[in-house]
Amino acid sequence: MTTARRDTYTPETLLSVAVRVFNERGYDGTSMEHLSRAAGISKSSIYHHVTGKEELLRRAVSRALDGLFGILDEEHARVGRAVERLEYVTRRMVEVLTSELPYVTLLLRVRGNTDTERWALERRREFDHEVAELLRAAAADGDVRGDVEVRLATRLVFGMINSIVEWYRPDVRGMAAREVADAVVRLVFAGLRQED
Repeated sequence: MTTARRDTYTPETLLSVAVRVFNERGYDGTSMEHLSRAAGISKSSIYHHVTGKEELLRRAVSRALDGLFGILDEEHARVGRAVERLEYVTRRMVEVLTSELPYVTLLLRVRGNTDTERWALERRREFDHEVAELLRAAAADGDVRGDVEVRLATRLVFGMINSIVEWYRPDVRGMAAREVADAVVRLVFAGLRQED
């Protein structure tokens, strides 16, 4: 395991190290000692900037959630036909996931064992609900299939997107993030759009 150099340590690099360790060991399986060793700094140096590992978790999942909720504030997510907004949101979800991969991976792995995890799960449900509402609106407009129940379609779309964290590695030769987003949008909307 590579450790950060003390002279380059910042709160942001500490967060990055913490996310990596949380993803490797699991949040519950990570101690402050693990974080200290991985960062190459003392535990007291960590406590100088954060109250503990739960604060690091909250900062990390907040970064992922801010990225996802930020999508809903973008113009293309707010203006136009529901199906076009849904397609835009779907693409942007993949883009946020791939650009913030370690943070979104951590968000998707929280289980609700702490106050922060329960908060993150509730926020994820809120985001999921917003996307499901877009799908309902597109169905009401007649732009997506009516023979697939909206909750099921929403879960399948999220399942496809969320599974990206299990195999996508930006540093390995292969698909670029844009190619992944294009493929997801093609697959989702080829199956969802109402045929003429």
